[in-house]
Amino acid sequence: MTDLAKILIFSGGLLIVIGLGVLLFSKYPQYFSWLGHLPGDIHIRRENFHFYFPLTTCLLLSALLTLIFFLLSRR
Repeated sequence: MTDLAKILIFSGGLLIVIGLGVLLFSKYPQYFSWLGHLPGDIHIRRENFHFYFPLTTCLLLSALLTLIFFLLSRR
C-alpha cells in the first residue's frame, strides 16, 4: 500500500474512535464528570471574572496520547 492509503486508513480509524468517545461522553456523562475537575486544575472565580485552566487534565491527556502514539509508531 502507498503511504497515502495508510494515512487515510489511520485517519478514518481515529475519527471512528473519536466519534465513539464523543458518543460515550454524551450518553454517560456521570462516568466522565471527573475529567476536567482533577486536583491541579486551575479555577479562579471573582465577582466579575471567571478563569478555568485544566492543567492536570491537559498533562494527563498529553501523556496518554504520547503513549498511544509511541506504541503505534513502534515497528
